[in-house]
Amino acid sequence: METPDHATENTAEASEATGIAAQDWATASAEPQYRAAVVDLLGALAYGELAAFERLAEDAKLAPTIGDKAELAKMAAAEFHHFEQLTERLTAVDEDPAAAMEPFGKALDDFHRQTAPSDWLEGLVKAYVGDSIASDFYREVAARLDTDTRSLVLSVLDDTGHGNFAVAKVRAAIEADPRVGGRLALWARRLMGEALSQAQRVVADRDALSTMLVGGVAGGFDLAEVGRMFSRITEAHTKRMAALGLAA
Repeated sequence: METPDHATENTAEASEATGIAAQDWATASAEPQYRAAVVDLLGALAYGELAAFERLAEDAKLAPTIGDKAELAKMAAAEFHHFEQLTERLTAVDEDPAAAMEPFGKALDDFHRQTAPSDWLEGLVKAYVGDSIASDFYREVAARLDTDTRSLVLSVLDDTGHGNFAVAKVRAAIEADPRVGGRLALWARRLMGEALSQAQRVVADRDALSTMLVGGVAGGFDLAEVGRMFSRITEAHTKRMAALGLAA
């Protein structure tokens, strides 16, 4: 996953760390509910990275040139490396990676099935817009994680290069045929709605994760902050749409 401009990244550094955010994993994980929330988070991230790898490999089939295929293959390899980092971490904390990912498989598979791109350009927009929304969400959560888990989460959200690649290709396509812009703008709006709905469903279905977000775990978000969080994610989406040359 990637979020090229890291539009919401400031949340992790905006204030001095306190509570769990100032602790390491060994200390923070003594709280069972927090440990369960982190296992959920890493499981969701791991499945998301695995799905991103699979999707990029499929998108490569739609690529118009050998060079484009090679770029997507390189990005897919980076996503799979992120997946390996997450599953290795789950194993290191005595959790079964497959069991941690399983609760999130259906929701993520449904999202990808409902937003299957019809062509190369829609695939690029989906990766840029959809993955960036997910990355922004996880960056927001990372601000409240223990230091060890936060470092891992932020490292797997590093830009794989897909962002700049997608922007260049989409802008070139719109310049060649301005009519493409309208279709892709509608597509991106649909992706935004589906991605936010999916994030909310995933959190609502997992008690430990939702409790952490709304403040049930020390240092978590309160309900007002959750609203502000989604507002920041929406603002970041608007900036990315502008980068693509599309209306939000």
